[in-house]
Amino acid sequence: MPMLRYKITVLFVFAIFLNTFSQSKKLWMSTADNAFKAKDYATAAFYYAKVLDDTTVLDIYVLPYEAQMVNLKLKALIKVPEWHLRSSHAKKDSVQKITNPTDSVAKVKNDSIKKSQPQKFSSISKIDYVYYQLGQSYRLNADYDNAVKTFKTVVERNVYSDAKFYYAICLMNIKYYKAALKEFDEYVNSNPPQDTLLKIAQKKEASCYFALDSMNSRREILVHLMDTNVFNKGTSNFAPMYYLSPNKIIFTSARRNGVVNDPEKQDSKYLCDIFWTENIDSLWTRPINFGRPVNTALHEGAAYVTPDEVMLFTRWSDANRNESFIYMAKMTDGKFFEAFKLSSNVNAPGYKSMHPFVNFDGTKLFYSSNRPGTVGGFDLWMCNIDENGVIGSPKNLGERVNTAGDEVSPFFHAISNTLFYSSTGQAGLGGLDIFKSAFNADDSVYSLPKNLGAPINSSKDDAYFILDRTQQSGFFASDREECSGGHCYKIYEYKNAPIYFDISGYAFDFQTNDPIKDALITIKDVHMSDEPIYAVTDEKGYYFTPLKADMEYFMKAQKSKYFGDAANKATKGLTETTHLEQDFFLNKIPSGEIEIEGIEYDFDKATLRPKSKENLDKIVDLLKLNDNLSIAINAHTDARGNDAYNEHLSQARAQSCVDYLISKGIVKARLIAKGWGEKQPIILEEEINKMVAKSPEFEAAHQKNRRTAFKVIGETTINVINKTH
Repeated sequence: MPMLRYKITVLFVFAIFLNTFSQSKKLWMSTADNAFKAKDYATAAFYYAKVLDDTTVLDIYVLPYEAQMVNLKLKALIKVPEWHLRSSHAKKDSVQKITNPTDSVAKVKNDSIKKSQPQKFSSISKIDYVYYQLGQSYRLNADYDNAVKTFKTVVERNVYSDAKFYYAICLMNIKYYKAALKEFDEYVNSNPPQDTLLKIAQKKEASCYFALDSMNSRREILVHLMDTNVFNKGTSNFAPMYYLSPNKIIFTSARRNGVVNDPEKQDSKYLCDIFWTENIDSLWTRPINFGRPVNTALHEGAAYVTPDEVMLFTRWSDANRNESFIYMAKMTDGKFFEAFKLSSNVNAPGYKSMHPFVNFDGTKLFYSSNRPGTVGGFDLWMCNIDENGVIGSPKNLGERVNTAGDEVSPFFHAISNTLFYSSTGQAGLGGLDIFKSAFNADDSVYSLPKNLGAPINSSKDDAYFILDRTQQSGFFASDREECSGGHCYKIYEYKNAPIYFDISGYAFDFQTNDPIKDALITIKDVHMSDEPIYAVTDEKGYYFTPLKADMEYFMKAQKSKYFGDAANKATKGLTETTHLEQDFFLNKIPSGEIEIEGIEYDFDKATLRPKSKENLDKIVDLLKLNDNLSIAINAHTDARGNDAYNEHLSQARAQSCVDYLISKGIVKARLIAKGWGEKQPIILEEEINKMVAKSPEFEAAHQKNRRTAFKVIGETTINVINKTH
C-alpha cells in the first residue's frame, strides 16, 4: 500500500509537472508569435527555440531597429506574404492575425504581391509550424547559419512547399552558392503554387551564377573594417556620410553613453544616435554625439548635412516599426535648432521614409520609401527643391532603378553624375548589393544598373555606399562579419586602384578604307579648361593616348589633302578604368568645285535668304574643323542677261556668302569671293538651246548653272612634330 501511494504521488507530481511544462510551452509559443508579429525576430527565435527544446539557453536581446533593417533586410526581394518578411519591409495593415498555428494562411493579405497565391494547408502540426517559424525568425534576423540548419529540417519534414525556396535563400547568404543553385533548381522544377516565388527563384539562380563568377575574378579594390574605437564600437554602426568635407564623417551608431530619457529603463547601446568624427593627421578623432535636439531617446540615423548646414535624418521608434520619417534640423554656429518632421508630401503616414540625400547643388532630395506607388517594397524617390528650399512632390525613379525588391540608401555622386544605391531586386551576391546607375541629364534617364561586385558586395547586406570626389576611396556599411545574433552592421572603408582612361583607334581613307599614316588627332576639352592632347597615327593608321578623368572632349583627325573628321567623347560619369575607342574616316579634297546646295537669293539681288544661311552654317562647321584650309566662294549665273551685269551680280552674291562666314567667326584671310558670271557653265549654252524653251528641262539646266560653290585654294602644313608629346 505505501508503494502504491508512492506511485500515485509520483504520477501526481509528474502530471503537475507535465501540466506546468505544457503551460510554459503555451506561454513560450504565445510570446514567440507576438514577438514575430511585432517584427522582433530575435525574441521570436529565442522562444520558438525554447518550445522545441526547453534546455535552449540564449541571450534575449533586441538589436537597434535600423540595424536590423533598417532591419535592412527585406530579403524580400521576396515579395511574399508579410509574415515571411523582415520588419522594415512591411506594408501597413498587410497581415491578418493567424489565430491558430494550424489555421490556413490563405487569408494573408499583401498588396505588393502580383499573381501570387498564399500557401494553403488543410492541417499543419504544431511542431512543423514551430520549425518553420523558427527558420523564418532566424532568416529575418539575418542569422543565416541557424536559419540554414532549421530550414534543412523543415525541407526534410516536407510539409511547407516554399521551405526549399527559403532554404536556398539562406544558403546564398552564407556563400554556399552551388548548394543554393541546386535547391533553387529543385524548387523551380517542383511546379510551386506561388508565381511570385517562382519568378524570384529564377532570378536568384542568375544571382548565384553571378556570385560564382564574381568570386573567380579579382578586382583592384582594397576593403578594410574600420577601427572599433571610433567607427565600430557598440552593437551597430552604419550610414557613413561626408560631413561638409571629405575629412569629416557623420555616421549612425548604437553604443553606450548615448541620448536617453531614463537611464534606468533605457540602454543606449540599443538606441541609434548620430555621431561625427574628423580625420586629422591620418587619424580619426574620438566620435562626438550630436546630442539634443537632433538625437533623442528614439532612434536617429542615416543623416546628411547640406552645404547650408541643414541636417536631414531618419527618426523611428521601436514602439511602431511600421513607420519611420525624415526630419530636418537647421544649424547656426555649430548649434542645432529643434528638428521638425518634413511634411506628409515626403513622409507618408503609416509608411517608412528614410535615407535622405540632397544632391550637390541642393536642387533634389533623394530618399527611400515603401509609400504607395512603389514598384516593389522600398523604392527610391526624388523631390525637386526650389530656390526657396520648398520640397516638391515625390517622383518614383522608375523601373530602370526600382525593382520588385527593395532599393535603399541612395547616394548621388556629382562629379560622375552617377547614382549609387543598394537593391535586392537585381542579380547579386546575396542580400542587399550595391549598384550604380549613370544619369543622362539630357534625357533625364538612368542607365541600366551595374553591380559593383566583390569585394564591395558580399553574400550579406551591403549598403550606405559613398564615394569621394576623386573616385579613389569611400565608405559603406555591411553585416558580412559574424556577430552575436546574426545581424550587426559595421562600417568599412575601401580604396580603389587608380582609375585610368585612354582612347585609341584608326584613321582611314573614306573611299578606299586604306589606313592613313601621320594623321593628326587633336583632343580638346570642350570647356577649354585644359590643354589640348595630340596624337599621330602610325603606319597602320593607329593612334593611342591617355585621357583625364571627368572630362568632355571634342576630337578631330586631320591630314594634308583630306577633309577632317570629328567626334565627341567623355570620361565624365565613368567610375572605373575605361578604354575608349574612336575611328576616323577622312575624305580626300577634290581638285574642283564643291557645290553648296540650297543657296538662294532674293530676285535680281545678292541678299541671302534664311535658307541660304542655314546651308552656309555647314560651311562654317567645315572650316572650323579644317582650320588649315582656305577656300574661294564661287558664284555663277546662267547665260541669260548681260555678261557684265551677270559678273557683277555673281561677285556681289559671292561676297554676301563671304561676309556671312566672317560674321560667324571665320578669319577673313581664309576666304576669297569670286563672281564668275556665266563664264564657267556646267551645261553649255548650245546644249541648253537644243531644249524646248521654258520647258522643265530647259529651266533645270539654267538653274544648274546658277550655283554657288566653294573650292579649296590653300592648305597650311599641319605641323605634327610641334603638336605631339
